[in-house]
Amino acid sequence: MIVQGNIVDIVGKRIYKGEVCVENGVITQINAANHTIENYIVPGFVDAHIHIESSMLVPSEFAKIAVLHGTVATVSDPHEIANVLGVKGVEFMIENGKKVPLKFNFGAPSCVPATSFESAGAIIDAEDIKKMMQNPDIKYLAEMMNYPGVLFDDPEVLAKIQHAKNNHKPIDGHAPGLRGEELTKYISAGISTDHECYSYDEALEKLQKGMKVIIREGSAAKNFEALIDLLPTHFEKMMFCSDDKHPDDLLLGHINQLCERAVAKGMDVFKVLQVACINPVKHYGLDVGLLQKGDPADFIVIEDLEKFKVLATYINGALVAKNGTSFVKDIAFDVLNNFNTDKKKISDFEYLSTAQRIRVIEALDGELVTHQIEADSLIENGNLVSNTSTDVLKMTVVNRYKNEKPAIAFIKNFGLKEGAIASSVGHDSHNVIAVGVSDAAICKAVNLIIKNKGGICAVSASGEIIVPLPVAGIMSDKSAQEIGAAYATLDAKAKEMGSTLRAPYMSLSFMALLVIPALKLSDKGLFDGTSFTFTSLEI
Repeated sequence: MIVQGNIVDIVGKRIYKGEVCVENGVITQINAANHTIENYIVPGFVDAHIHIESSMLVPSEFAKIAVLHGTVATVSDPHEIANVLGVKGVEFMIENGKKVPLKFNFGAPSCVPATSFESAGAIIDAEDIKKMMQNPDIKYLAEMMNYPGVLFDDPEVLAKIQHAKNNHKPIDGHAPGLRGEELTKYISAGISTDHECYSYDEALEKLQKGMKVIIREGSAAKNFEALIDLLPTHFEKMMFCSDDKHPDDLLLGHINQLCERAVAKGMDVFKVLQVACINPVKHYGLDVGLLQKGDPADFIVIEDLEKFKVLATYINGALVAKNGTSFVKDIAFDVLNNFNTDKKKISDFEYLSTAQRIRVIEALDGELVTHQIEADSLIENGNLVSNTSTDVLKMTVVNRYKNEKPAIAFIKNFGLKEGAIASSVGHDSHNVIAVGVSDAAICKAVNLIIKNKGGICAVSASGEIIVPLPVAGIMSDKSAQEIGAAYATLDAKAKEMGSTLRAPYMSLSFMALLVIPALKLSDKGLFDGTSFTFTSLEI
């Protein structure tokens, strides 16, 4: 097979007319040629950190869409399904991903459960990590979210890190806002990357101390604008990732969009492509070609070096996408789940109190971090209730793995004026999380999720809409187009109900993520992510 175009030699920083010769999935020659084809041939894009589960698609369905955007590989943390199903869930992701051409590179989830302050469906301990690290299908130790465990020399945490070192596999970080001496200690433990930087200065310090910074632009957390100005100087130590990408966003684009935005800012295209294509392969030691003789034939053909419109994607020499058509085939798979709680009563969501002031989670649009604020409470018949006039709404996290009393908190900036929204995608333990204007609406939404053993939904006076997620309660068994369209409809419904957030369901899913400051809610209660302790709702 011969593919002609303008060869983009990222390493040599040159572009020339040429042809790529492929035999048995490997590039045998790259020759200069005299032709009139104006397309460009570049290495394929790599998402340097993503939870495939957050696309609500199994890996084989994710691949169908990702290849359309020129993605040939991912560095994938199966942390989400692991918190539901343990090692069995990780094995499901690996085996499903192997059945399609896209090169999924899965890590061993380091924090299952993410903390001891929430209820997960499984535990992956240091002995499990030891076994997983010996598996060639496991490429790295996934994000060490328990940075307090690293700082305080937790033996279990350090044992997991050591098992990765013993097998010469990279260790990913997760330390939002960590600076100074604590950051130095975190890095010295062997942790090599961070995708959680949300300010220029934080990312610069991490780069200067030897970390590689991954610029994240996902459906909820968007740090591109804050960090991209570091790229021209530090491009050799940076990568791109989406972290969490909802299905409607994935249909629109992937890493190709970040290249377009960076080049539009006047950045050197070779530096941008090194970040998007080369650095992840080098850092993680991936079996992914870099458009060099002898490499696997993983490359893409794009229309130009400005918009990065993908015309064709090749993986191991096979044409997997062309002109908007994906050739990735359907894959059959068994549906795994873990949902063991009964439906709730409206009274389960009451919070009896006389407190005049309460602690409130302030959600920040486009961020995983939250603020802790105070607000006046609204009390009806001794029960703290939502106040739509001040946009301080009741929220809940309900244990999905056994019958327990729902945890209650209040949140600002969701903006709902009617009904409730709920989801069983609740990072990291994936309990049921909901926010609404009344206890009755919250109860109805939660029970709709429980009835379907997972999903995302909206309930209002005009009816109810649910997108079922039967695979572990976090992924669909449908196609990307089906789930993407259904999700878009649900997203529009939440906004019709008053939500002003760009991605209300993605934002909702992170309101139980305890390892991200400042105030969150687990199924066990209100949690201060700054002091890493439970706190009281009442002031």
